[in-house]
Amino acid sequence: MAGKREKKSYVTTEEKIKAAARKVFMQKGYGASRTRDIAEEAGINLALLNYYFRSKEKLFHEIMMERVQHLFGAVAPIINDPSLSLESKMEKLASAYIDMLLENPDLPMFVLNELRKQPDLFKSQMNIEQLLKNSSFIKQLREKRSDVEPAQYLMNIMGLMLFPFLAKPVLLATGLAGEKNFGTLMNQRRQLIPKWIKAILQTK
Repeated sequence: MAGKREKKSYVTTEEKIKAAARKVFMQKGYGASRTRDIAEEAGINLALLNYYFRSKEKLFHEIMMERVQHLFGAVAPIINDPSLSLESKMEKLASAYIDMLLENPDLPMFVLNELRKQPDLFKSQMNIEQLLKNSSFIKQLREKRSDVEPAQYLMNIMGLMLFPFLAKPVLLATGLAGEKNFGTLMNQRRQLIPKWIKAILQTK
């Protein structure tokens, strides 16, 4: 019983640190964050944080990969499912991403900012070539439009899904969207994005 209690305490403390680290890193980014800030946010002393995570770099790497997996990992089962049509993939991608981004609206800015600083982290840890480049999704895009590089469509798809969340402060400042109706606008995009991509694919 004692061993089980110790394990439970360890997991609880580690998760408390990771939750605090997510908050601090999301607010300040890696460079401006201090382990002392994370310890204070977690309500523990610095020595205890260092016991679980020997360095800020180690803690950040774990949180960063967790966030990257959260942002990009949801697409893998969809884009690599050969039984789904291209149109079905578009619908599922739009729905999955909008669900995830409505729950984590600051996630794209954090991940993209940090990946811009550490691009090798993404390439080496996520096995992106296997995830995307060799996916059935890319093959279907090539079959649909062999005259256009799939990267063109991927940029459009990513822009349609991610940009509204990156540009949310601008939308709010200009009055084109408000906090109350932003979610409604994003939910409308579930149906609109697949239609827009389909129209783009048909454009000669």
